[in-house]
Amino acid sequence: DGRYLANGLQASEKVYESFRLETTNAGGHSSLPRKDNAIYRLAAGLGRLAAFDFPVRLSEVTRAYLERMASIAPGPEADDMKAVLRTPPDPEALARLSLSPYHNALMRTTCVATRLEGGHADNALPQMARAMVNCRILPGTPAGEVQAALVKAVADDGITITSLAPAKPSPPSPLTPDVMGPVEEVTRELWPGVPVLPMMGTGATDSLYLRQAGIRAYGVSGLFADVDDNRAHGRDERVGVRQLYDGREFLYRLVKRLSSGS
Repeated sequence: DGRYLANGLQASEKVYESFRLETTNAGGHSSLPRKDNAIYRLAAGLGRLAAFDFPVRLSEVTRAYLERMASIAPGPEADDMKAVLRTPPDPEALARLSLSPYHNALMRTTCVATRLEGGHADNALPQMARAMVNCRILPGTPAGEVQAALVKAVADDGITITSLAPAKPSPPSPLTPDVMGPVEEVTRELWPGVPVLPMMGTGATDSLYLRQAGIRAYGVSGLFADVDDNRAHGRDERVGVRQLYDGREFLYRLVKRLSSGS
């Protein structure tokens, strides 16, 4: 309905790491099938991985997001957010919130199969089957923990799991008054009643390089997107004309506020 719901402020992001899962087999002619088919073996391992969930860990940023989001979310969803913030979190509320891909990604590390490859001919048994699994890891997760969890979830020593490149973790940027204050002030000026939502990015941005260098980085644009028309990374990705001009005014005022110290 064109109503602005919240202005997001990205203060941390998940860590990107991809893994190759591979199994091999002697192969043979397809007229003489074997029970230990490489494709079936890999598929079974991926099935076990699909059924696995990483544990829930709520960071400072995600807690702040849930606290503020609970004030604008519909009743049952708001109740679940409040229940998840309790110690310990309510397991039924966790299960319901996890049905949302976005909320699930905020609360835990995620790993998902994105590519498959196997075999070399229609009439030959596969000698190799391979899958790529992309993980988005919660900040602060110890190195090696995710690969160890994948090994346990796949539960097959015949499937090798290899990291394709070292992860590049970056620390969260603190939600301090010198940042939150100006963002909230300008947001109130332009859109009275619209809250600022601290967020953890589920994707990856160049902020990680700044944070790795000890420079605080925050992602805020004042651009609002239609929740029912997400075209991010699509060929028809777009920003509304009104939203573009609103975002420009927001950034102009915010930069002036931050640079003047008032």
